[in-house]
Amino acid sequence: MAIALDRPDRLNALTFDVYADLRDLFADLREREDVGAVTLTGSGRGFCSGGDVDEIIRPLLDADAQRRLEFTRMTGAVIENMRRCPQPVIAAVNGVAAGAGAVLALAADFRLLVPTATFRFLFTQVGLSGGDMGAAYLLPRVVGLARATEILMLGDPVGAQRALEIGLANGIVDASALQDEAAALADRIASGPRRAYAATKQMLTDEQDMDLARAIEHEALAQAQLMDTDDHREFHAAFSERRPPRWSGR
Repeated sequence: MAIALDRPDRLNALTFDVYADLRDLFADLREREDVGAVTLTGSGRGFCSGGDVDEIIRPLLDADAQRRLEFTRMTGAVIENMRRCPQPVIAAVNGVAAGAGAVLALAADFRLLVPTATFRFLFTQVGLSGGDMGAAYLLPRVVGLARATEILMLGDPVGAQRALEIGLANGIVDASALQDEAAALADRIASGPRRAYAATKQMLTDEQDMDLARAIEHEALAQAQLMDTDDHREFHAAFSERRPPRWSGR
C-alpha cells in the first residue's frame, strides 16, 4: 500500500481530517491480510511540514481544554496505530519533515531520505513540549538519550547525512530514485514471510518496556507459534530440495 500526503502547496501540512484519516487507516491495517507493507511519502518537494498553522494551530488557540486534549490524543493514536499495525512502514522522506511530519517518519520501521531531506522536531520552538505524539518515547530508542535530548529540546535541523550517522535514517537515495527504492523494499517485504516480519515488528515495539526475562518469554511464545506456520514448513521444504522458498505469508 502506498500512502502519499497530498497538499504540496502547503508542504503537506496536516489538517484535522488528515490526522483522523491516518489514525483510522493504520488501525484498519490490523485486519488487512492483503497488505504486506506500507510506504508513506509526501507530494511535491516536502514530506510533511506538520500541523497546518491556519487550520489546526489557530483554531486550537480558541478551543477549550477538552477539545485540545481530544486533538492531542488523536494525533498520538496515529503513531500508536502505525506501531501496532503488523505491516512494516517505509517512510520515503522526500524533503522537510517537521513537527508532526518528523514524528510520522520516526514512527516508521524504515526511513529512506533524499540528500536534501531535513528533520525538524521543532515543538519547543512554538512553545510546546518536545515530547509530542510519542517523540520522547521513540527518538531516544532510535538515536540514544543524549542525542534525543538535544534534538527535542533545541529543535535544530537534522540533515540527511547527520540522520544517517546517528541512526535516524536507513539510507540516502537520489531524489529521482526514492520512490522506486521505497517500492522495491515494500515489494521485498510483501513477498517475504509476512508473519515473521509482523512478529519481529511486534517484538521490537513491545520489548522496549520489558525486562530481559519477560522479553525472552515473549519471544519464546512467538517463536513456538511461528514454528507451526506454512512459511516455516516451506523453509524446511525449500532447504531440503535446495531451492529458494516460496513464501505464502501464512
